Parts: sequence; C-alpha cells; structure tokens
Amino acid sequence: MTMVPQEVIRRKRDGEALDKAEIAAFVRGLADGSISEGQVAAFAMAVWFSGMSLDETVALTLAMRDSGAVLSWADIDKPIADKHSTGGVGDNVSLMLAPIAAACGLAVPMISGRGLGHTGGTLDKLESIPGYDIRPSEALLRQTVREAGCAIIGQTADLAPADRRFYAIRDVTATVDSVPLITASILSKKLAAGLQSLVLDVKIGNGAFMVGLEEAERLARSLVGVANGAGVKTTALITDMNEPLADAAGNAIEIENCLAFLRGEKAGSRLEAVVIRFAAEMLVSSGVATSLSDGTALARRALESGAALERFARMAHLLGGPADFVERAHAYLAAAPVILPVEAPFDGFLHNCNARDVGMEVITLGGGRTRPDEPIDHRVGFSGLKPLGTKIDKGEPFAFVHAASEDAAQKSRSRLLEIYAISKEAPAERPVIVSKVSE
Repeated sequence: MTMVPQEVIRRKRDGEALDKAEIAAFVRGLADGSISEGQVAAFAMAVWFSGMSLDETVALTLAMRDSGAVLSWADIDKPIADKHSTGGVGDNVSLMLAPIAAACGLAVPMISGRGLGHTGGTLDKLESIPGYDIRPSEALLRQTVREAGCAIIGQTADLAPADRRFYAIRDVTATVDSVPLITASILSKKLAAGLQSLVLDVKIGNGAFMVGLEEAERLARSLVGVANGAGVKTTALITDMNEPLADAAGNAIEIENCLAFLRGEKAGSRLEAVVIRFAAEMLVSSGVATSLSDGTALARRALESGAALERFARMAHLLGGPADFVERAHAYLAAAPVILPVEAPFDGFLHNCNARDVGMEVITLGGGRTRPDEPIDHRVGFSGLKPLGTKIDKGEPFAFVHAASEDAAQKSRSRLLEIYAISKEAPAERPVIVSKVSE
C-alpha cells in the first residue's frame, strides 16, 4: 500500500500510533524531497502535540539512521564506543574523553557538532587547530580511528541526511523541543557511526537546554530507551550546568585547557570528575572494565602515563594538524590581542552565576555565531574562571577576558561582574554528577 503523507499526519495528529512501515516511508519521502516542507512541518507539529511511543521513536530513529550510509567497523577488533552531550558552557569533555578512552583500548568515532545557541561547539574548538579537517574522507576517518583510536569529526553529507532536512524545518517551526524528535535527531547520527555502546551527558541548570531535573530525566530516559531498543548499549548521566564546567570558555582557549587537562594539570576539578566518570562508564559499557572503580583506575592510568595526550596528538596530526601541535600549541593557537583580568570588587565567595550568560558573552565577543554562515573568532573568550564556592579577596581576579579590542574587553569585563555574584556566605555544594539513567 502506498503511504499517503497527509494520512500519516492526520493519524499522528489524532494521537494514533504509527507502524514501522509508515514511519520508514515518511522518512524516505523526507530524505528524497518527495514530501513537501509543509507536510514535514505538519508532521513535526503533530508529534510535538501527540508525542510518540518508545516503539515509534525507535522506528523513527532507525529510519533516519538508514536514510544514508551506516559505518561498519568490522575491520577494527576493538569495542566501538562514543559519548554525546546535550551541550553546555565550558563543556570540552569530548576533547579529553575520546583520547582517554582510546588509550584504554576503545575505538571512538565521535560525530560532533558546532555551537548551538549559547553552547560551545566541539568542531568550532577543533578548528582552532591549523589544518584540522573536521570532515575527512571515509578512508582518512578509518585510518585515524585505526592508528589513533579516536577521531572527532563532523557529520558528513551521507550520514543521516534525513535529519539535516528535518532539523532545518523543525528549527523554524517551533518544534525543536519535542523529546521524541530530539531523541531521533541525536541518535540517528550516533547510530549511523556504527556504535556498539554509547554514554550520554544530559545537562541541567541555567546553562543547559534542560533547566529542571524532571525534563532532563525525561529526555535521558527517552534517549537511553531508544538507543537500547536500537541495539546499542546506552546509559546516561545527568550533570550540573549551573556554572561553566571547565575554567575556560572559548574555542582556542578550550583547546589550551584540553591540553593542560591531558598533561594532568586539572586534577581535583569538576571537569576532571566528569571526564573520568564518563571514561569509566564507557569502559564498563564496552566490557573493557568490570566495574566503575576498575574503569576509573584505567582512565587515570591513561591520563597519568601520558598515553591519552599522545592519542590526542596523533589524532590531530592524522586529521591535518601540525605534527608538533601538542608540544608547540602556543605557536599555533591564535591568541587574543587584549587580555584583561576581572577582579573581585570586594571580599567574599563566588556564590552563583548564570552560565548561559557566560556562553552568550563568548558569542558577543565573536567566539560564536548569530547566523549559521557567520565566521567566528577562535581567539576570544574567558580563561581562569574560578569555580563557585571559591573564597576570593578584593582585587583578586576570578576570570580573564580574551578579546579582539580594548573596548570589547572592557565591556565583557563589566558584563562578567554582573553575571557572577559574590557573597559573604559560601554557597551550598552541588554535586556535578546528579544522577544516572540506565534503562
């Protein structure tokens, strides 16, 4: 029987369950353009209002995955694993996690994205490295995964093409924030990478897309349920994003932060807690570690031995970066011409901040986009961001602004003094890892 798009739309509008064949046919029409933009928009809105069952969301995800190429790694005798974050500020976890996991024996073909809204993009950060190719040929991708154990790249034209068209239409029809559609969008690209296991970082807080715990848990359950239903072993951690995760925000600045981390210079930080825990989760899910404590020990050994830093260096060079990038990063990473300290106006504790506003300020400095085709300034952003709860004296810097001009630096310095609140009382401690969803 021929699929009639308007009938599928009507049935979903009326809250009926769609079968696999209907969903697959609709996605084929979405990918080949035989279904109109208006019909795609109407379908998205019908799903937004009526939702989808787990089985429907699995079927939508798999159909979108199968709209293009699906990578196979039969020639690599290692567990194929990955991680995905819903996005935050100073969230450069992927940059360190992939080489740590690779050094522990995993193969990590990581499909990443650009900045979205106030959140920084992994690809934008990597493009700070001269020559780094975020869209390599499949042959180079395979060579990099074989030789470095990891490759952090962007979505290629033949991976989940249905998602690109669907997302573009959702973006202009107020249907982005549908849990089934978010789930299918994220997972179709991840599953097209040929994964065997996946860990998910679902952020909550004022710097996340999901502000409250209830909505974050709902998304995490959907992602975990659908990925497992599609045959990929998946767990999710819900993590705090009420302050920047790293002590840096901005593209080249976060690459510097990544290298410092891999050299062992960020021990004891919230960032380290998240990276190590996700590494342990990946190793357990892949069967390389028998417990989280075993996985933690393996991850720390990879970090402390320098093996993870060596994997990052190898990946960056294979994908077009300088052979000596890790050793001479300062010679290659563009530096802002103006760097200004942001000093505390009085004694106290860093009590709270709006992490979203920190991310938006990076964009204001030029480190992010307001239009998809807009170039970005990789030099700008913030470094030396002290964590909330830090006791600070009057005149002591709690951040440094990196800007293209003196005027931009002064404005951003004033804005950061508004974004961060200093109090005489220390704030209550918040765990950086809030909860785990495994089914």
